[in-house]
Amino acid sequence: MAEQPSGDALIRAQVGQQPVPEFSETAWTVPPPLAEAKVAVVTSAALYPRDGESFTVTDTSYRALDHAERQLVMGHWSPNFDRSAFGIDYNVVYPLARLDELVEQGVIGSVASKHYAFAGNQPDDVATIRYDSGPACAAELKADGVDVVFLTPV
Repeated sequence: MAEQPSGDALIRAQVGQQPVPEFSETAWTVPPPLAEAKVAVVTSAALYPRDGESFTVTDTSYRALDHAERQLVMGHWSPNFDRSAFGIDYNVVYPLARLDELVEQGVIGSVASKHYAFAGNQPDDVATIRYDSGPACAAELKADGVDVVFLTPV
């Protein structure tokens, strides 16, 4: 009987079987110069406020995070992810302090008042994110006047 893969090998085997979407056209918007741009963070770390709604295993929704909120929980549940750096400095996943510094230095124009978190370690249903919650989040970013999104994949 062949030995079944486990841990990282199992995840690689599962991910390797996922279809990759192909697009006939790629959407692209030219942002203003960074010194004038409004920047927001979108993370796949499944962050949520301590008193907020956590993510479930197959949760394809997202959470809006207030820029001032720093008491966040990381709901990312992959067994291959080391959370220790986030516990020491949340900026490794959610670099708001660095963005605030860039505003002070005049490198970027401003930081959005809201940022967004998804649970990125989805076992199956990425279509819902692609067609529903992803575009809904993008609409919120656009309505807020965000020019640039800083993605932090976890």
